Amino acid sequence: MAGGGAACKSDARLLLGRDALRSAPALLAPAVLLGAALGLGLGLWLGCRAGRRSPRHQKDDTQNLLKNLESNAQTPLETGFPSRRRKREVQMSKDKEAVDECEPPSNSNITAFALKAKVIYPINQKFRPLADGSSNPSLHENLKQAVLPHQPVEASPSSSLGSLSQGEKDDCSSSSSVHSATSDDRFLSRTFLRVNAFPEVLACESVDIDLCIYSLHLKDLLHLDTALRQEKHMMFIQIFKMCLLDLLPKKKSDDELYQKILSKQENDLEDLEKGLQVKLSNTEMSGAGDSEYISLADVEKKEREYSEQLIDNMEAFWKQMANIQHFLVDQFKCSSSKARQLVMTLTERMIAAEGLLCDSQELQALDALERTMGRAHMAKVIEFLKLQVQEETRCRLAAISRGLELLAGEGKLSGRQKEELLTQQHRAFWQEAEHFSREFVQRGKDLVKVSLAHQVEGTAKLTLAQEEERRSFVAEAQPTADPEKFLKAFHEVLERQRLMRCDLEEEENVRATEAVVALCQELYCSTMDTFQKFVDALFLQTLPGMTGLPAEECDYLRQEVQENAAWQLGKSDRFRRQQWELFQELQERDQQVWMEECALSSVLQTHLREDHKGTIRGVLGRLGGLTEESTRCVLQGHDLLLRSALRRLALRGNALATLTQMRLSGKKHLLQELREQRALEQGSSQCLDEHQWQLLRALETRVLEEASRLEEEAQQTRLQLQQRLLAEAQEVGQLLQQHMECAIGQALLVHARNAATKSRDKDRDDFKRTLMETAVESVYVTSTGVSRLVQAYYQHIGRIMEDHEERKLQHLKTLQGERMENYKLRKKQELSNPSSGSRTAGGAHETSQAVHQRMLSQQKRFLAQFLVHQQMRLHAQQQQAGVMDLLEAQLETQLQEAEQNFISELAALARVPLAESRLFPAKRGLLVPRSGVHWPCLLTDSIFPSAKWG
Repeated sequence: MAGGGAACKSDARLLLGRDALRSAPALLAPAVLLGAALGLGLGLWLGCRAGRRSPRHQKDDTQNLLKNLESNAQTPLETGFPSRRRKREVQMSKDKEAVDECEPPSNSNITAFALKAKVIYPINQKFRPLADGSSNPSLHENLKQAVLPHQPVEASPSSSLGSLSQGEKDDCSSSSSVHSATSDDRFLSRTFLRVNAFPEVLACESVDIDLCIYSLHLKDLLHLDTALRQEKHMMFIQIFKMCLLDLLPKKKSDDELYQKILSKQENDLEDLEKGLQVKLSNTEMSGAGDSEYISLADVEKKEREYSEQLIDNMEAFWKQMANIQHFLVDQFKCSSSKARQLVMTLTERMIAAEGLLCDSQELQALDALERTMGRAHMAKVIEFLKLQVQEETRCRLAAISRGLELLAGEGKLSGRQKEELLTQQHRAFWQEAEHFSREFVQRGKDLVKVSLAHQVEGTAKLTLAQEEERRSFVAEAQPTADPEKFLKAFHEVLERQRLMRCDLEEEENVRATEAVVALCQELYCSTMDTFQKFVDALFLQTLPGMTGLPAEECDYLRQEVQENAAWQLGKSDRFRRQQWELFQELQERDQQVWMEECALSSVLQTHLREDHKGTIRGVLGRLGGLTEESTRCVLQGHDLLLRSALRRLALRGNALATLTQMRLSGKKHLLQELREQRALEQGSSQCLDEHQWQLLRALETRVLEEASRLEEEAQQTRLQLQQRLLAEAQEVGQLLQQHMECAIGQALLVHARNAATKSRDKDRDDFKRTLMETAVESVYVTSTGVSRLVQAYYQHIGRIMEDHEERKLQHLKTLQGERMENYKLRKKQELSNPSSGSRTAGGAHETSQAVHQRMLSQQKRFLAQFLVHQQMRLHAQQQQAGVMDLLEAQLETQLQEAEQNFISELAALARVPLAESRLFPAKRGLLVPRSGVHWPCLLTDSIFPSAKWG
């Protein structure tokens, strides 16, 4: 007992050889097991602290936490995935030594025993009765893995090769099974714990780790989409600001009109984001109820609804951008040409912003995958640590059973006494192991709550600091000087902030893992002390009193039992190394699958991009007639929408790849257990008889069959979900087509209007020229008649101009009167609220202070009066401009009517049909030719060059 306690509190080393352990039998078992545990904990702690040297290297925490837990192979993420924010330095010599010292202690054999109450025996192991507690499974029944609600029972590897033949018979009928609706239902009905953060996975029991971690990966993808969407909106506002300054160069950024236009877009974006968040939240809460578990079918349904809502939001943003030109023209009376130029500039810069966002999304999606595999790595380590006590329990009970069997064989212990003692020991050991599990879960959940609260607090502080940083950057930057440089700098700020949030979360995950490891170490030491007490009490107190054996012989037997337990733990340690290598191989295969998914996604993106671009260029080429500016505008709009749509589909593809892995997790777990069982049987002994070799070959055959079955299932599942992705891509393509049809229709409408305007101008000029030629040649047109028409026309024009001047003067007087009334009213209000007069007070100091305060008050009052005066002047100028526009429109209408009357009378005088006069629509700006000379004057000069008009 004392030796066990000392081992727990000393430095752990696995470099001690078996001979050194045998020289101190009492310390043999505690030294090996507790040394492995403490060595693991120290490796975790030191690796984490060494990796956290600077803020930019926070993401190395996961790898540093686990670098001493592996065999000579590198971590999967170090061999395949590129990292844009750091370079990993692999120190091979140091890692090799650390691997020898800190191998993760675990055993899939332990998992099968402790969680499923089945035993995997080596083929030639002869001593089996009661070696693992299976004779009284009720004592440790609670240690089995609980079946989750509606959880389908997965096939599991046989507990021994002896039972494999029956499994072969059961599986032979399904060895050539194909993907079916029944299989889909069975996979989709799988349930797992609903988790929101990685630390929750560490402190839970009866949990499917793979499904939980993949569900967290889906949440990471959703958070990445949210962050990039918010960044796009912020960049859109900044780009729109720059475009407004280019459109309104005389306006300042604090101008009322400028702010009104800008606030309209900001409010629309805010409403858009709020509506989306409400929909996402409702989808998250739908069907949840009070259940702690969620099925894979529910996950897929929610992901599909998320995708639809995000696509709707993307389309709404497209519509908002498309309405900007109409908004500027209709609401703020901006000219169509300026509004069109603003939209083209906005589109061009948003294309550059989408390029930055696309590159960022690709890299951060890889980072999210890297974090997910790191989480799986850490969760596996914690799982090994939790199973360590169960392995210790099994080995100690097996050694005790063998020792009591020796006493019974020598006749020093009766069979009934042996069974009674074994039952007592099984009950005591497994109850203590169960207490370890309960205590770990309870205290682990408390640690998780503290960790999550600390993370929420840190995230809130970081968010406030980042908002202030963004405001400072925008206030200090000069966006109009170099828009491209400003966009890149702003994107770098937002990306750095996003990475800081990810690093904060990962740092808290590492800290939570450290706390869970420390808790496991503490409980392990306590449990080992209790186990040692059980052994000491059995051999030093119970056996001497029951059998009458001398204390020396019982102590010698105790030492033999501890040596036997150490020998079994040595075998378990070798198997754990094999098990860890199998886990590394599994992660490498998963990494390869993810890289293939990334390559497939890239190919799909390229195909869709080329297909859509080819289609739009073909349509524009067949249409013809559009100006180069209109064509460029349409192509730019299509490019922007296409980039946005492809970026959304890329994230959806990542989510579907994750769902594929979630569907296959059950098959992968089964195959992994079979491989671990094969490794256990192959390493059990080299001396096997023919029957045992046949059973081993049968196990290898089953492994190959399950691997083939998994590959077939993976291909069919991947094909099914890829078809779903293609269907969604087709729907997005239809949305894109609808928007481009509207854009092309608008371009064609503008082109048709321009062509019609040119045609009307030409027809009008032709009619005037024809009328002039006819009047010159007509015998009905005389000097007197033309003189009368022209004089009447100019008299009418004179009256119109006089009326216009009178109305103009009257309106100006009215506006001036209103302005004077407002000025008098304001002065009256100022006089009715005079500033506080000077106060007489004793002392020069108080008098000086009063004067100073009065001066400050007067300065503030003058400044306020100046601002009010400026606002009144601005308002008056706006009113005057509006009145002048109205009077000008009325004047043009009257002048046009006068011209049309003159043309009608001249046509009647020259006997020209009046039907052609319909070529003169009632439209502004048609009465004066480009030369600025009235057309009646040109007409009379052509007919009677010598005529003089009064």
